[in-house]
Amino acid sequence: MKKAMIFAAMMAAGSTSIAQSATRGRSYNDGLVLINAGIGLSNWGVPLYGGVEAYVSDFTIGGMLSYRRYYSDWRDYRYDFSATTISAIANYHFNRVFNIPSNWDLYLGANIGYCFEGYDRPLGAPDYTYRRVGGLAAGLQLGGRYYFSRAAGLNLEVGGGNVLSDVRFGVTFRL
Repeated sequence: MKKAMIFAAMMAAGSTSIAQSATRGRSYNDGLVLINAGIGLSNWGVPLYGGVEAYVSDFTIGGMLSYRRYYSDWRDYRYDFSATTISAIANYHFNRVFNIPSNWDLYLGANIGYCFEGYDRPLGAPDYTYRRVGGLAAGLQLGGRYYFSRAAGLNLEVGGGNVLSDVRFGVTFRL
């Protein structure tokens, strides 16, 4: 009987350590998908954005689509610009490192993408050659989220490092 109890205790201890080693290094968010949408502030117009991110441990990877429209006066003419940016994003989430409660999310990340810019030229106006923003776009972002329920929350993000730097705020849905 004593041998059986020792054997059972060793099996329980062994199975506990195996279960812990299987989950070590994994985040409770693994496989979670975030859907983001919102509006921003910028000196290049008011951006509208949407994106999707998927957790891989303490990181999220995904993509974002942003659209903005703005006007610029040049040589006594008003030009109507639009810029659409498609970006790949990666964020590191600090919740585990700083022991942040699960209804809050603090992250820092990077993005790289391409900005498609176009403009409408007023009748008789010369081609616009000043301050173009199209082309490769790369930068950093710092952001946070507050989840008011298990499935939805608010986000705030500051982006910089490229010509389309801005502040964005909106909603996040967890799937």
